[in-house]
Amino acid sequence: MKTTTTLQHVRAASALELTPVSSSALRAAVVRVKRAASRGVTLIEILIVLAIVGLIAGGVAVVAIPKYAEAQKKQAKNDVIAIHPIAEKYRVDHPGQCVTVEQLRAEKELAASSKITDPWETPYAIRCAEDETYVLSFGPDKKEGTADDIRIPEGP
Repeated sequence: MKTTTTLQHVRAASALELTPVSSSALRAAVVRVKRAASRGVTLIEILIVLAIVGLIAGGVAVVAIPKYAEAQKKQAKNDVIAIHPIAEKYRVDHPGQCVTVEQLRAEKELAASSKITDPWETPYAIRCAEDETYVLSFGPDKKEGTADDIRIPEGP
């Protein structure tokens, strides 16, 4: 039995027939592997990543900017709605006077922490008619009497 086992080993070893490798070829292969591992990231790879990040940022901007503008308009409308009853109360308490938001804050009708400018950094305006008090924001264009004005109560 021992002879059979030894014969099988000899046959298996001869079937593999490994080719001898010279030491210079082995060294060259090791140098190539080390060079590939230490090379790092190429400029082209960095530019591709930057292009992808730019595309993602552009897509986010296309969605986010209109939402931000819409949120600014909603905030201005909410502020105008909050200021309107305070301005009307002041007008009832002080007949014949039309107040400004700065006066409302100075006389502590509005809290000192309340914002008296709209999202476009223009002070809210109060206009008084015969029997109505209007509170308005001039909107993104910062001009009175244009279509983007936010006015409570809505009217002329």
